[in-house]
Amino acid sequence: MAQLLSVNVGLPRDIEWRGQTVRTAVWKDPVRGRRVVRRLNIDGDGQGDLVGHGGEHRAVFVYQIDSYRHWEAELHRNDFVYGQFGENFTVEGLPDDKVCIGDRYKIGGAVFEVTQPRVTCYRVGIRMDEPRMAALLVSHARPGFYFRVLQEGEVEAGDEIVQLAEGPEGMTVAEVSALLYTAGHAPEALKRALRIPALSTGWRASFEALLERAVSGAPMTGNPGLTPEAGVRPAWTGFRPLRVSRLDRESKSVLSLVLEAEDHPLTAALPGQFLVLRLRPKSEAPALLRSYSLSSAPATDRYRISVKREAGGAASAYLHDQVKVGHVLEVSAPRGHFTLRPGDGPVVLLSAGVGATPVLAMLHALAKEASPREVWWLYGARDRADHPFAREARDLLQGLSRARGHVCYSRPGPEDRLGQDFDQPGRLSVSVISNLGVPRDADFYLCGPAPFMRDLSSGLRAFSAAPERIHTEIFGSLEASTPGVVGATRRPPHQPAGPRGSGPLVSFARSGVNVPWDVRFQSLLELAEACDVPVRWSCRTGVCHSCESGLVAGTVVYEPEPVEAPADGNLLICCSTPRGDLVIDL
Repeated sequence: MAQLLSVNVGLPRDIEWRGQTVRTAVWKDPVRGRRVVRRLNIDGDGQGDLVGHGGEHRAVFVYQIDSYRHWEAELHRNDFVYGQFGENFTVEGLPDDKVCIGDRYKIGGAVFEVTQPRVTCYRVGIRMDEPRMAALLVSHARPGFYFRVLQEGEVEAGDEIVQLAEGPEGMTVAEVSALLYTAGHAPEALKRALRIPALSTGWRASFEALLERAVSGAPMTGNPGLTPEAGVRPAWTGFRPLRVSRLDRESKSVLSLVLEAEDHPLTAALPGQFLVLRLRPKSEAPALLRSYSLSSAPATDRYRISVKREAGGAASAYLHDQVKVGHVLEVSAPRGHFTLRPGDGPVVLLSAGVGATPVLAMLHALAKEASPREVWWLYGARDRADHPFAREARDLLQGLSRARGHVCYSRPGPEDRLGQDFDQPGRLSVSVISNLGVPRDADFYLCGPAPFMRDLSSGLRAFSAAPERIHTEIFGSLEASTPGVVGATRRPPHQPAGPRGSGPLVSFARSGVNVPWDVRFQSLLELAEACDVPVRWSCRTGVCHSCESGLVAGTVVYEPEPVEAPADGNLLICCSTPRGDLVIDL
């Protein structure tokens, strides 16, 4: 007989961890007597991170006593108490390899439906005092699962668990967990999972991404169900010498450089991708690493990048003032997932300043194929002198049957002609977009200065654009994601405190930091954190792929091995150390 052994609740609390404050509700304590289970929670319970936990499909977390016994033997421990794994219900008789997604159960006065396996994160490792725990739960096929509450009611330890219905596809919690996190992702199994009405929205989206990749037949690597960084393998590793064949002045501050191969042909980039350049203005100084979006049509004979002169920018000053036609630069393969999606719906290309470069490449691609799609080119500049690619964009738009352009100048000069150089004074904003009649169901591609990106991204959501149709490219460091960490202050990237390391050189390309590796760090993630390089992570043990980043050059060693390998040309920084010099797209 299946039975509810313990009801466990806990509210978020702040704990100290690795010199930081983490808000978590992973500590759950058993309660006596009957407790009301409501649609989103058990009375007296809460979640510290509502992005990763909680909500209608994750109202009650369930873990089974048989798994307790397994971990006691595996970890050689005998100190477990109910709630040890952060679960609300400790149960007997509902193992992960028997319970199916969509199963329904009655416990006490409440009715529940199984919606998904647990998404493991680092906090269960904190609770267990075992940093590997997130990976172990998956690799040992003992993740536990979530209930949705179909009927609110009271429950109590000792209540019998009665099965009311079986999940329609008979897919167990362990099967569904493995389908997402481990290699394989069989299309038929993905289709089965997607036929289960009870499957939660997040898991459904992951399986849809995996299935889309499988049926497309595209030669892609990695796990798109976990990270959008999964994609086509970069054409080469490290850096390749390319010769500057042409220099073009696009505006008073933007210079274009055309790069050609001296040996074998190039690989056509996807419209929107970028290159990493390794520049050596001074032979005795460390190289400068900078990323620049390609600004021309995909081609196999040349690449074009367009560089804005930045105040105090050593790299842009070198490219503007010292590089000449015939010079050879070290260049990475095209990278990045900010690329033009296939389809036949409307496309809106939104940019400001030199942020025009990746979306201009998209406009080139649309024009090259004479796309019948509705295309909007919306651009913001200060004035005509600061308006690069003006004639080029107009010519491309004229070659498209359903294209429309609109240019805003924030500070037009007396010689700037309204209706010819620009269409409207002021900044490009969502109110401008709305007044133009831009369709809300379009795919929106945004690139520009940080305030522009912030205002347009939030404004488009208010405009009722679907979040999954808002695509952004950020120059410089990416936004950090450190779930549960509170009160952290953001500082510019810097050298780590303490003595200088003696190991391989680790270069964080976006942050402009070059750091010799030191064995006091357990992973590249720890090194990045010590340098205040913005990072993204969740499990910290090679399961969730939140930390997946571009590996521009070099190789790494994994410890532990990831549950599934990252995409070719990427790495998981949470469980890797350098084998030699590295360049990472962070």
